Amino acid sequence: MLKKIVLIALPNVAPFEFGVVCEVFGVDRTDMGGPAFDFHIATAEPGPVTTSLGFDMVITEGLAAAADADLIAVPAHIIDDPVHPEVVRVLREAEARGAWILSVCSGAFTLAASGILDGRRATTHWMHAERLANDYPLTVVDPDVLFVEDRRVISSAGTAAGIDACLHLVRTELGAAAANVIARRMVIPPQRSGGQAQYIAAPVPVEVGDSFAAVTAWMVDNLGHELSVDQLARRALMSPRTFARRFRADLGTTPAAWLTRQRLLRAQVLLEEGGLALDRVAAEAGFGSAAVMRHHFAKVLGTTPAAYRRTFSLTPA
Repeated sequence: MLKKIVLIALPNVAPFEFGVVCEVFGVDRTDMGGPAFDFHIATAEPGPVTTSLGFDMVITEGLAAAADADLIAVPAHIIDDPVHPEVVRVLREAEARGAWILSVCSGAFTLAASGILDGRRATTHWMHAERLANDYPLTVVDPDVLFVEDRRVISSAGTAAGIDACLHLVRTELGAAAANVIARRMVIPPQRSGGQAQYIAAPVPVEVGDSFAAVTAWMVDNLGHELSVDQLARRALMSPRTFARRFRADLGTTPAAWLTRQRLLRAQVLLEEGGLALDRVAAEAGFGSAAVMRHHFAKVLGTTPAAYRRTFSLTPA
């Protein structure tokens, strides 16, 4: 279970990426039914820690806090800075005991320098992806994704992609409802993907044109109905071909893939919040049958609806 979070403050840390981890894991949202974490900020040498924008932060806790952390997060920082040997030790020990490790943007270079990314898939900001691949040839670098999860190590692309990576981890460990509460409070989409949860094909703009904002909202409100491209195109006042092309350009995925992802999210919430039969959950989410829903759960989430309910149900069995 994801309880204790340790964010490592490195010299010349990037304030925004640092703040992303603080916002997702450092805020108590139990008043809205969300999670509260045992959140710590630690550094190798307690005291003033410089930021990439020239101001200092005073961090009082040392890396001893990370000894029993469920997650260690490494935010972006200036790439050419050497990695403190104590940070390397903490990351290697965390990997050895099976803790989660997460990097945001150029934080992937600290993971790579510690050997954590050897033999793993990873990503970083597209501007630095080629350098990461060249400097660490044992790492399989994918520059075209928002984040990658590989054996409990998550690396994210630049800046706001760290939010997607953090929410993915919350969703994986605590369920869709917990991730949705955090996303709602942060006023962001709970999922910016049309594909697998751990492998997102392309960044998706948070804001889309008025036509697609209206159509996607209508799609979410009508997940239980048969929704064809022809029908959606008519609502957007476009031809089916134009609608499909522009939808993919604006949202980074096809209408069918986007719709499937929303149906999965709806099914996850229904499985968490109540005791509806699987056929009823499938119907309300728009999958039609429990068999079809099981297929998509296995393909995208790597589990079954029944197993997901056992893990994340908010009501007694």
